[in-house]
Amino acid sequence: MLEISTLTWLMTIGVIVALLALDLILAAARPHRVGFKEATAWSVFYVLVAVAFGVWFAMAYGGDFGTQYFAGYIVEKSLSVDNLFVFVIIMTTFAVPEEHQHKVLTFGIILALIMRAIFIALGATLLSLFSFMFLVFGLLLIYTAVQLFRHRDEDPDVEDNPVVRTARRLLPITDDYVDGKLVTRVDGRRMVTPMLIVLIAIGSIDLLFALDSIPAVFGVTSEAYIVFVANAFALLGLRALYFLVKGLLDRLVYLSTGLAIILAFIGVKLILHWAHEDISTAVPEISTPVSLGVIIGILVIVTVASLVKTRNDPTATAHAGSLKAHKTRPADQERG
Repeated sequence: MLEISTLTWLMTIGVIVALLALDLILAAARPHRVGFKEATAWSVFYVLVAVAFGVWFAMAYGGDFGTQYFAGYIVEKSLSVDNLFVFVIIMTTFAVPEEHQHKVLTFGIILALIMRAIFIALGATLLSLFSFMFLVFGLLLIYTAVQLFRHRDEDPDVEDNPVVRTARRLLPITDDYVDGKLVTRVDGRRMVTPMLIVLIAIGSIDLLFALDSIPAVFGVTSEAYIVFVANAFALLGLRALYFLVKGLLDRLVYLSTGLAIILAFIGVKLILHWAHEDISTAVPEISTPVSLGVIIGILVIVTVASLVKTRNDPTATAHAGSLKAHKTRPADQERG
């Protein structure tokens, strides 16, 4: 059992909040188009921060917990790349100006962290009270994996999101982004800008991703602290990673397939853990080092296979994948 002091929790949260504040201040103070060099520098910085934390954590609390952290971080990082696909779709759908994309991503990450913190607390409580929740989480991940695999060549329909539709129907919206403001006045009337609708879209998508990612990381560790820091450090680098790889995302044609396999694998791991604890100790479990090796192996194979595929077939395009099929609108048919 991992014992984390209140002081360590507070210091960890303080570091994460400070990094988020830095991101938000930079986005608000100097709206600009983020270039390749800047995105690379920030991406390397956040990866180094995550690795440095992992090294310290392993030295302070033992190699086993350190391995759990790195496994959880890699799971969340791989799932966050799928987040990037959806962010690209949202930015394109709502025609977000490049100088405001930095701000949108930072707010999106803050919303994701808040929602995931809530789900982590809820998940940890349920797992500690009811051991059968490992079975429930495992079945949820397997269901998600099957749906993602079935619709791996589709993209989520952002416009069909019920939260976005409701916001469009109830709120008066301006035609342009009004310097990135959320609310403005037009002829004395208070109106919201498309920026608010974009944040609503990202927030609702973040909620769906949290429903998958939290059970997934609980599949490699049952420690709430490790789940929290793995999520936090994976998400903190998401903004910079977006600007770094958004031009390369189209080439990861097998990413959704790989993520579906990873989710299914972790789902099976959770079910085996439940069976080992509640049915018979003769039921084998999958260790964290084995999980880490399998996850890294799948990601490497998927990446290499994707690059080979797109090199041989330049017309091949990656998709984020969807958990459900959506109707094709007339405009989509015309584009096709």
